[in-house]
Amino acid sequence: MTSVASVHSLWTVAAGAPGKIPGPHIEYAQLSPTLIVLGAAVIGILIEAFVPRRSRYYSQLLLSVVSLAAAFAAVIGLAAGGFGSSKAHIAAMGAIAVDGPALFLQGTILLVSLIAVFTFAERRLDPAAHGNRVDSFAAQPAAVPGGAAEQAAVKAGFTTTEVFPIVLFAVGGMLVFPAANDLLTLFVALEVFSLPLYILCALARRQRLLSQESAVKYFLLGAFSSAFLLFGVALLYGYAGTVTYAGIAEVVSDGAKQIDPALAGTMGNDALLLIGAALVLMGLLFKVGAVPFHMWTPDVYQGAPTPVTGFMAAATKVAAFGALLRLLYVVLPGMRWDWRPVMWGVAIITMLGGAIVAITQTDIKRLLAYSSIAHAGFILAGVIATSEDGISSVLFYLGAYSFVTLGAFAVVTLVRDAGGEATALSKWAGLGRRSPLVAAVFAIFLLAFAGIPLTSGFAGKFAVFKAAAQSGAGWLVVVGVISSAIAAFFYIRVIVLMFFNEPKADGPTVAVPSPLTSTAIAIGVTATLVLGLAPQYFLDLAGQAGVFVR
Repeated sequence: MTSVASVHSLWTVAAGAPGKIPGPHIEYAQLSPTLIVLGAAVIGILIEAFVPRRSRYYSQLLLSVVSLAAAFAAVIGLAAGGFGSSKAHIAAMGAIAVDGPALFLQGTILLVSLIAVFTFAERRLDPAAHGNRVDSFAAQPAAVPGGAAEQAAVKAGFTTTEVFPIVLFAVGGMLVFPAANDLLTLFVALEVFSLPLYILCALARRQRLLSQESAVKYFLLGAFSSAFLLFGVALLYGYAGTVTYAGIAEVVSDGAKQIDPALAGTMGNDALLLIGAALVLMGLLFKVGAVPFHMWTPDVYQGAPTPVTGFMAAATKVAAFGALLRLLYVVLPGMRWDWRPVMWGVAIITMLGGAIVAITQTDIKRLLAYSSIAHAGFILAGVIATSEDGISSVLFYLGAYSFVTLGAFAVVTLVRDAGGEATALSKWAGLGRRSPLVAAVFAIFLLAFAGIPLTSGFAGKFAVFKAAAQSGAGWLVVVGVISSAIAAFFYIRVIVLMFFNEPKADGPTVAVPSPLTSTAIAIGVTATLVLGLAPQYFLDLAGQAGVFVR
């Protein structure tokens, strides 16, 4: 009864003195990249409601490209204004960090998303249906696969232009995720970008049942990981009496100085700290695709529409590793001796597991999925370095990896047979003789994945392994080099299959893409070669962005 009375008295006091309630102080200019993208997403929903169907595709494409470009320009403006270095601070009443790593990762996510939108908008790869050009997405996703409603939607030439605002909502969440400075903002951002991805995975035009199965798997396992993360947030709040990163870090390093009476029984309890930190880490490692939280990756990558797979594989990793870095370096630096051995184990089994299982794959999308798992292990080696070089090497690797991944999945969309994309590896035999240019481009991406010199993959792996070795994780580097050698085997095997095997008479053809997909692939190849041949400028840029604000 006393607690009810006290709450009631608080209400009456607040109502009696409305002038004393402080208004929120939001730095809108510094949050402008996220606000631009989310604002465009809302406008995209209104376009779906009010613009005639025949005009929606061009309206949505224009809106998406302009908003992502404007948000990237805003990130550049903030970086040029010193918010990545001397003016770095905590904005939005402690919820969002505006600092070097946040701006670098946001810029990378926006560039990746801009290129991904080009692949989403591709409409020349499939043959026209009933005189209408079609894209990779279901004509009417709500219709039963193969049912009368779907056939009627295909005949009418419907296209799912809702994918553009859905992508923008996902990007908005991804921009907040690596910049979140308290655990509740982290969780909200996680849900804001996860829910659109669950939907996008279910929208494939071909193989709709496989696509819907992948979406259900991703949703169920994603719900589990979100639950773990949220339970971890609750335990960390019980331990520290706050959800802000700085507040938790202070209690971890100094103990509870000012104990909240309501939490006096739990504050400073190390069991809560260890279990809570482990659960939050599990939620983030799921998004990264690290072993043993990787089981969703191959099925979802295979079943989702390939443009969505490329977007997820690139942008989600960037956002998730950014959040993981901030959690370990800002919240839990005082627990380094507790989490480093665990992360060592996760990195080793992720590198070896991804590389070894990839050898057995017979589907190109599943092979790239296990490749992405192995790369998550390589990036974790940089995370474990616990140094500024470690942060900058991870930032560089994420940027380099995301362009290679997008380019590789864009090439996969071009190789087609009567059933749509020909993803079975056996069908890629002799592709180099049928279409030398496409096979050569894909070979460049595979060599970058393998970490061959003069590609961005080599520069990225060298940077993370060097940072790990300097921090005393020499054995981790040895395992990483062995894993890279194993991984190189299956990348080279695909190159040999394309160039040194005879093409089959009933083999797939290579579709001629529109300028949109051609641009995406060209940017991927250019970034791969530039970051491999002249990486120093970008390594320096990542180095300047490698300090978290606390």
